[in-house]
Amino acid sequence: MSLTILLAYLLLGAGAGVLAGLFGVGGGLIVVPALMFSFTFLNLSENVATHLAIGTSLATIIFTSMSSAQTHNSKGSIDWNIVRWLALGIILGSVLGGFTASLLQGATLKIIIGCFVILMSIQLGFNLKPKASKKLPGKFGLSTVGMVVGWASAIFGIGGGSLTVPFLAFCSVPMQRAVGVSAACGLPIALAGTLSYMWFGWGVDGLPAWSIGYIYLPALIGISVTSMVFSRIGAKLAYRLSPELLRRMFAIFLLIVGCSFFTPL
Repeated sequence: MSLTILLAYLLLGAGAGVLAGLFGVGGGLIVVPALMFSFTFLNLSENVATHLAIGTSLATIIFTSMSSAQTHNSKGSIDWNIVRWLALGIILGSVLGGFTASLLQGATLKIIIGCFVILMSIQLGFNLKPKASKKLPGKFGLSTVGMVVGWASAIFGIGGGSLTVPFLAFCSVPMQRAVGVSAACGLPIALAGTLSYMWFGWGVDGLPAWSIGYIYLPALIGISVTSMVFSRIGAKLAYRLSPELLRRMFAIFLLIVGCSFFTPL
């Protein structure tokens, strides 16, 4: 691997880390498309590149979520009782999500992710948020929601924040606490999802050297080194800055990224 690509992974990790801490999105919305672009230089097939990008993204979120959750926990923003019951469903859902993705062709998976990213850009751009109109469900309800979040997150290669935060806001959970819970839930999503992609990608033809299943180690290391540091910065900024302008810029960026998924690698 060239020094230029390694530096690109380090920069990518910095950006993903800030976003993880600031928005509780886990950075996957940035990491997946960026990895897919970087894999064009490795001459990988679209089928392999898409799955490899998602699996590697989930693996990087292990480190990002640990750092981000630690910062949010120090602020007292994590309700561990909510995390506990969401995590039960998340683990099962993440494994099912990895299995579902393994059944899809790379081109199909790419289109699905592109549609999701565009929807997220619309949600962010217009600041669409559910009104706090319900109470949190019971233990079974939380685990069921966690299973859906884990399943979708494993398919999209994200930490689940873009799904968990709106749900918690809808259930009248204060926003800072919702972001904190989302950051903590990123860890079980990432762990279960990573193991799934390692398992379902084991022995697949066309993977590059230094891959363990659908996990590409050079990208994992490069991104994780900086994301752990910068996620702390993002989490601190969440308590100091109004993210209005950043939210709109991020929405425009996501729209461009989402549209790019409909072009061949």
